[in-house]
Amino acid sequence: MSWHGYVAVWCGVFGTLALVGYGRSLAGWTRAQRAVRTTGRIERVGEPRHGSSPSDGIAVVVSFQDPATGEEFTVTNDGERGERISVAWAGREIGVSYPPGSPHAYRFTAGVSDGGRGLGWPTFSLFLVYAGLVVAAAIDRGWPWALLGFCGPWALSGVYHLPGNARDRKRRIAELAAMSAVPGRFVAVLKSVTVDADDGHTSTRLVPVVAFTTLDGRAVTAYCESGLPDPAGARGLDVTIHYAPDDPAVFTLDVEAERRSWKRDMVANVVGVVTVAAAAVVGAIGVWSKG
Repeated sequence: MSWHGYVAVWCGVFGTLALVGYGRSLAGWTRAQRAVRTTGRIERVGEPRHGSSPSDGIAVVVSFQDPATGEEFTVTNDGERGERISVAWAGREIGVSYPPGSPHAYRFTAGVSDGGRGLGWPTFSLFLVYAGLVVAAAIDRGWPWALLGFCGPWALSGVYHLPGNARDRKRRIAELAAMSAVPGRFVAVLKSVTVDADDGHTSTRLVPVVAFTTLDGRAVTAYCESGLPDPAGARGLDVTIHYAPDDPAVFTLDVEAERRSWKRDMVANVVGVVTVAAAAVVGAIGVWSKG
């Protein structure tokens, strides 16, 4: 089989998967669409054990009601229960989802949302079809097609999302200015060790856990994965926590550093869009000159 045949098989397989996925979504048959979604409430919060794994999340007890039967359930996040809960306080609302009629198969999400339409994999399959076509065009007609094919849509997407990124930056900076400050203390440092199977290299990840009480009396326990130069020695350290009054899950140790970070991110976004757009223009010029 020639390479054209392989490309045709590639596009055919992933194109079929995309069509099936979009068809299931239109019919309302995807797992995300069929899942029952309700709001859970954290009733109790456990203090993470010093030295335990950060992948476990903060231990919580959650209550929720099955909308179909009205039955109340009180459960925990032990084991594989969806998203890791990294910020918790008694009374916080989180998302709970499960297959219809199976509330004991519950899974948690940090935010309460509808879960989307289950289009992630079909969209990825469609992208693979497009990538196959661009690669085929680049092999047949030269490298400008690769630049135009890949950088063109990327640049358009960047230009489309740039205003939203700018609005997010302004909102975040305004949010930082309105934050309240309270004392906090690091109560534990979580640790995970990963060994590379190929070269035996060991990498260690440390995640400090901070506890603080908001001005309205909410006792918050949260992972704090940035802002500390020496996380290994953080346990017992007193710090000042700046948090958003309407959502204590949004907090920082250093408001000024956070503000500078958002400004740098915006500059990086602009530079990235300009660079990708320039590459797409080079590709378009190359395609036009060869045409």
